[in-house]
Amino acid sequence: QVQLVESGGGLVQPGGSLRLSCAASGNIFSINTMAWYRQTPGKERELVATIRSGGDTNYADSVKGRFTISRDNAKNTVYLQMNMLKPEDTAVYYCYTTKLARGYWGQGTQVTVSS
Repeated sequence: QVQLVESGGGLVQPGGSLRLSCAASGNIFSINTMAWYRQTPGKERELVATIRSGGDTNYADSVKGRFTISRDNAKNTVYLQMNMLKPEDTAVYYCYTTKLARGYWGQGTQVTVSS
């Protein structure tokens, strides 16, 4: 079993910044890729960014140049630094990983971008 707990969401004005954290615990040995997804009501969950254990990253086109994913393997934590936020970034953000072909989700954290 793997447990993921997100934190850091909130209300921010357009152009502002937030940093999300996702702490992993449980049977986390050999976890490779970790990811952030987001979801708005009535839409499918959207992949935002991924990071491998070696540090390779990938981003959705909609967030490239504004968001940065990083990880601290010693703390078993992955981060999502979000800059230049836009109203369309408003969503519930979820942390995700897989282990032995099973997927694990966090509970989500709400990000609202509004003036």
